[in-house]
Parts: sequence; structure tokens; C-alpha cells
Amino acid sequence: MKKLLAATLFAAGIYAAAGSAQAAECGDVSIAEMNWASAGVAAYVDKIILESGYGCTVTVVTGDTMPTFASMNEKGQPDIAPEFWVNAVRTALDQAIAEGRLIQAAPLLSDGGVEGWWIPKFIADEHPDIKTVEDALKHPELFPAPEDPSKGAVTNCPSGWNCQVSTANLYKALGAKDKGFELVDTGSAAGLDGSIANAFENKKGWLGYYWAPTAILGKYEMVKLSFGVDHDKANWDACTAVPDCPDPKVNAYPVSDVYTVVTKGFAEKAGVAMDYVKTRKWDNATVGKVLAWMEENQGTNEDGAKHFLETYPEMWTTWVAPEVAEKVKAAL
Repeated sequence: MKKLLAATLFAAGIYAAAGSAQAAECGDVSIAEMNWASAGVAAYVDKIILESGYGCTVTVVTGDTMPTFASMNEKGQPDIAPEFWVNAVRTALDQAIAEGRLIQAAPLLSDGGVEGWWIPKFIADEHPDIKTVEDALKHPELFPAPEDPSKGAVTNCPSGWNCQVSTANLYKALGAKDKGFELVDTGSAAGLDGSIANAFENKKGWLGYYWAPTAILGKYEMVKLSFGVDHDKANWDACTAVPDCPDPKVNAYPVSDVYTVVTKGFAEKAGVAMDYVKTRKWDNATVGKVLAWMEENQGTNEDGAKHFLETYPEMWTTWVAPEVAEKVKAAL
């Protein structure tokens, strides 16, 4: 019995020493909580896992794309930007990576950031012939305009957003007006979301611009239509994304690269925690469901992170070692 007790205490001592070493190895970590929901939830998922699983001491700081990048690049803080849409700072980020200040760790969104024209899934199910945007534009009667139901509607992106320009150019390139469609401006993000909610509540067709991951696509099942062509970056930059391009061509939206970016200092000090950062990723459908849950329950980013960890253990436990997963579960 004494041998068993001694062995147990010895093992516990080794475990405690290992935990302390791991904590000392990880140390203080700062994480950017970007000002959009999916990135905010990712920040708190990282905080919970790094604190309870790896013994890090985590501080969450307010973030946004440009100021967070500038601070990480010039001051080495914060340590981690979990969800960074890297194309927004592509040239400067490449330079920071080449000069050893920042590291583009791994994709956070396995699907990337997705934009396009979508229709409700119930319309896609009822009309399986509709696979592309061109197919949808053959049926203005299925997507009635709110002010003139005799015409179809292509619902545009909110005013002032870049996607408003691309949607208008694609509407023109596709000859949608001649096919009986109006381009409808909803005025704001709330108006755009409201038009989708109204379509689902009234079981009416809806065709227009949206993006993922978002709460709307987590709440309402939508299908993204193909434009029937590959993304042509040169034409996109020269015309599709340029206001009032005189001769727009049909083009496909690019898939945005969404990576976790860390400072070199974090990568050097974080040890096994860096392995976690390089491993974890989630898909847009899961993120959308978490965001929809937050909206329905008026949850904070931290609430959303806990909901994700409690609801999707089959996903996040593959990101960490079993003993780390048990610590995280115990902390929830």
C-alpha cells in the first residue's frame, strides 16, 4: 500500500512538474479580439484552451485589421490574431514574414472566407435545375422584387461596402436587367439580413449577395450558386471591383485566405501551444451555427466560445492531446 501511495505521489509530482514547466514555457499571451463576431469567438476559444489546457496566462485585447497588424508588426503585440483576413495586408505581411517579425501560422477557416450570390435551400430543393447564377436568372418569377413582384430581384450588398460595387458589376455583366431583374439596395447590413429573414418567414424566393461565416447562414440554410467561371483576379482588380466599370465580365468571387497570424516572439516561447495554433481550424457551417446561437441567446464572444467547446467536442478535441482535452473539459 505504501508502495502504491508512494508511486501515486511520485506520478502526481511528475505531472505537476510537467504542468508547471508547460505553464512556464507558455507564459503570458495576448490575443486580439477583432471587432467581428467569428474572430471574437475564435479569440475566446483560444483563450480558454490556452489557459486551461496549456497553462498560459491570456489577456484578450481589442483588435481590428489594420491597427492590430500595425501593432503586431511594429511592437510585437498582441501575440496572436486568431482570424486574420490576410489579403487585406498581403504585401506588408509578406514583408513582415520575410524579415522575421510575424508568422502566418495556419488557416483558421477551413473553407476560407466565402462570398457569392445565394438562394434559399428550399428554393434549390424545389428547383434542382438551378445550379448557377445563370440558371436562377432564367426565373425572375421565383425571386420577386419587393416593390414590383412582376420582376425578379438581385439583392445587393450594403451601401458603401466593396461588395456593392462587385455585385452591381456582375448584375450588369450577366445582363440581369434584360432578364427581368432589378438590382435592389437594402441600404444597410440590417436591411440585407432582414430581407433574408423575411424571405424565409414567408417562404419566398431570394437571390443576392452574402458571405460566410455569418450568423445568417448559420440560422437560414442557403445555397451558394456558381458563376460558371473561375475567379479571374486580373479582371476582378481591373474591373469587377471598380465602380462603374464600363465593360464588366462574368467573374467569380475569390475565396479569401483567413489565417492565424502570430508574432515570432510568441512562436519561440509558446512551445506546444504553438502546435495547437498551427493545428486548429473550423468550417464555416460550424462557425455560422455558433454565431446564430449567440444571436438567438444574446451571447457574448466568450459565451459563444464556451457553447462551441461544449457542443462540438468531436471537433476541437482533435486539435489537442487527450490530456489537454481533459483539462479543457474540466474547466468548462
